[in-house]
Amino acid sequence: MRRLALSDDILLKIEKPARYIGGEINSVMKDPESIDIRFAMCFPDVYEIGMSHLGIQILYDLFNRREDTWCERVYSPWIDLDRVMREQKIPLFALESQDPIRDFDFLGITIQYEMCYTNILQILDLSGIPLKAAERGEDVPIVIGGGPCAYNPEPLAQFFDLFYIGEGETVYDELMDLYKENKKNSGSRKDYLEKAAEIEGIYVPAFYNASYHEDGTIASFTPNNPHAKRVIRKQMATDMAGLTYPEAPVVPFIKVTQDRCVLEVMRGCTRGCRFCQAGMIYRPTRERDIDTLKDYAYKMLKNTGHEEISLSSLSSSDYSGLKELVLFLIEEFKGKGINISLPSLRIDAFSLDVMEKVQDIRKSSLTFAPEAGSQRMRNVINKGLTEEEILKGAGQAFEGGWNKVKLYFMLGLPTETEEDMKAIPELAEKIARRYYEIPKDKRNGKCQITASTSFFIPKPFTPFQWAPMFPYEEYVSRAMTVKRAFREQLNQKSMKYNWHDAEVTVLEGALARGDRRAAAVILAAYEDGCLYDSWSDYFNYEKWRKAFERAEVDMDFYILRERSLTELLPWDFIDIGVTKDFLKREWERAVAGEVTPSCRERCSGCGAAVWKGGVCIESKN
Repeated sequence: MRRLALSDDILLKIEKPARYIGGEINSVMKDPESIDIRFAMCFPDVYEIGMSHLGIQILYDLFNRREDTWCERVYSPWIDLDRVMREQKIPLFALESQDPIRDFDFLGITIQYEMCYTNILQILDLSGIPLKAAERGEDVPIVIGGGPCAYNPEPLAQFFDLFYIGEGETVYDELMDLYKENKKNSGSRKDYLEKAAEIEGIYVPAFYNASYHEDGTIASFTPNNPHAKRVIRKQMATDMAGLTYPEAPVVPFIKVTQDRCVLEVMRGCTRGCRFCQAGMIYRPTRERDIDTLKDYAYKMLKNTGHEEISLSSLSSSDYSGLKELVLFLIEEFKGKGINISLPSLRIDAFSLDVMEKVQDIRKSSLTFAPEAGSQRMRNVINKGLTEEEILKGAGQAFEGGWNKVKLYFMLGLPTETEEDMKAIPELAEKIARRYYEIPKDKRNGKCQITASTSFFIPKPFTPFQWAPMFPYEEYVSRAMTVKRAFREQLNQKSMKYNWHDAEVTVLEGALARGDRRAAAVILAAYEDGCLYDSWSDYFNYEKWRKAFERAEVDMDFYILRERSLTELLPWDFIDIGVTKDFLKREWERAVAGEVTPSCRERCSGCGAAVWKGGVCIESKN
């Protein structure tokens, strides 16, 4: 019988002790004596967030299908337990076995969001693993980073032994087999890292050197070890039919952010929005087989007891089998107390018809993401959505009984003018006006329109990766411009306006496009107590500002500069298939306000066809 790592006395004093005891339905237990590899899979945020991450579920299932491997889970301890663990010197532990993370072979960390970087250091620190990879000996796990932020791993390069660039179903088996062989041959940590560096998609930061020009830009980035590749090519599963999927995902004891079965219908997106990193790094679009998805739906609901199933993708409306799949789910499960969640849908006649069948219209709200208020700005970002389409969709929704609408926009986009900013409340006003065109006796109460703006952050591997940002005061000023314009609208009482934290925006932007020198900032911030920076209650911008000063790193260098198209960027050594020449062309088309059609309308030669899969192959048939 396993013994809990935390005493009853501690569990009774902390918030939500179920976060730490493991033993959930469908969690995997194995005999440590009968396996060769112990892998701790980490999401560096609180349990409720980490348990909702589909990527972790997929890898947990994938690894545990191996008879020689036991994959367990670990999340960031919340603030209260963090304090207790430090005071009582309790090492961080895995949920399944409750064993210390330090005793594992691997610690794999999914890096989903820049504002979780200090939590990564918390995980290492509480595990008793030296924070810097260069200081680790033979007695601690190999620390692996993966996920979207691994596409610019440089700000975290000091803290990781290796990064896995791409989708986990491709070369992890090779990586683990190599570990077993190295262990059998009594090879060292360096021996393993050198052999791992020869595998496609594996990046070992210690095997590369960066040099800088006097102006701070990167002069060179070159391998210093003969085993290291000059270019790291992302790994991608071209054949979705050949992939496994968790048919019995772990069911938490407590309510988590996504407390439902999740059905991944496809990967990638054909739309080509110029601000969207996911739309570029996950190209080409690849669909899952519809009959397989139907089978997964049955099995997951049976094996979990969940009462809701959700479709997952970047743009579910673009899944070719959406209508058949949704109608199947409605017919099979709606009468059995199963709710169906349909995020990422375009608001068209079919979507509204479907949502009317699966939602309580009086309680639910519809979500539109125009991203920009003016048509000019939507063309710049290649949103592919006209005002006519937005108003038509809103009108159909209102006539169908909805009266609540959420609108999502971005401020601070490249080439944005004051006229573009004011177009946001003007578009919200037009939508409200469309509601009041419906005869009063046919309306469903008062119209409620909530508009929210986030501030644009130029991410690596997007056409906007060269764009400058603004000081946080400028972002606040732009939000005030929009707020004042909302007050001038005729239907202002039907509208509400929210905006994102500008200080978080500038920090996220600095970390997103940072290079190796940013590691000193992250370490300084962590040492000064920064933790859970993605949580507004704990984010402390002043500490981060001082961390930049202590590390002698200029935040403005990463934020305010427009990059030259010839500049060597920190992530240029990674090949995602989409070429830099394509991104440059899209940047130039954005400045010119030119729209690029979606992949299914016409191939734009982005380079993703090199993978010989998905929509790139479909378009040639």
